[in-house]
Amino acid sequence: MSQHIKILGIESSCDDTSASVICDGFLLSNVVASQSVHESYGGVVPELASRAHQQNIIPVVHEALKRAGISKDELSAIAFTRGPGLMGSLMVGTSFAKGFAQALRIPIIDVNHLQAHVMAHFIKEEGAENRQPDFPFLCLLVSGGNSQIIKVNAYNDMTVIGQTIDDAAGEAFDKCAKVMGLPYPGGPVVDRLAKSGNPKAFAFSKPHIEGYDYSFSGLKTSFLYTLRDELKKDPDFVEKNKEDLCASLQSTVIDILMEKLKRAAKDTSIKQVAVAGGVSANSALRQAFHDYAEKYGWDIFIPKFSYTTDNAAMVAITGYFKFQDKDFCELSAPPFARTNL
Repeated sequence: MSQHIKILGIESSCDDTSASVICDGFLLSNVVASQSVHESYGGVVPELASRAHQQNIIPVVHEALKRAGISKDELSAIAFTRGPGLMGSLMVGTSFAKGFAQALRIPIIDVNHLQAHVMAHFIKEEGAENRQPDFPFLCLLVSGGNSQIIKVNAYNDMTVIGQTIDDAAGEAFDKCAKVMGLPYPGGPVVDRLAKSGNPKAFAFSKPHIEGYDYSFSGLKTSFLYTLRDELKKDPDFVEKNKEDLCASLQSTVIDILMEKLKRAAKDTSIKQVAVAGGVSANSALRQAFHDYAEKYGWDIFIPKFSYTTDNAAMVAITGYFKFQDKDFCELSAPPFARTNL
């Protein structure tokens, strides 16, 4: 048996089936099968998602091992997303990981999906710069389901110091995009249209929440009312102002996110600041991180685009750290739909 630690990561928390192989912290492969079936429904349909995972998981794992250039018998352990996520989707990944690990007689490692997003910053690649944040650092985790400010003390010691009390930032993008008649998922479409719009064209309400917590429901309502009032005057209002609406919405969401993050960085005196999760692919949010870094002397960490959305590389790297601590999981451990860090 080789002394190298080779971890197979499996991610199936929502609608992407992904498998990845990491060897001694370095990425060997990261394969993602996305599901286009949900686009016509304007959102992820859980039943269809779990069926697609069942079809995808074996080909995706096979492809990940093939691209990594290793055989299944060389694996040290299998790491899998145990939650949070859609229960039916998680069941597919969890069951596969358990069965495969039993057949290979190797341990399984359960991974928290939110922790994995933060740990994406520790994936190393051959020939890359591989800058990693030092502990403690702050991480803004923003996705369709989460908006959190996390103080990361160690890979296995993370404290959520601020989080959304209602909608997540990604959800606000998707729902506002939907009322404008834009396709799902709305976030990337808003990002694209915002590039040619004026971010100061419309003013939407910003919440006043204590501490580092977020709220996006008021912004969503204010966006909705603006559309409602303007459409009464001009039925073509959305079509004529699409770019400006997207730019103003995006600018407001990012202001809300960055304002709290700035306060948290100041209060904790932490200068190392990272971003993670699906919304970290947003070009204006990435730019805001660079602007704040320049203005406040932050040392920033922005993930590669392939590590922003759900992927198994982040699961495998978390598994790699847990493997070294022999932090394994019982075969009886069930998946969970909801949790915090």
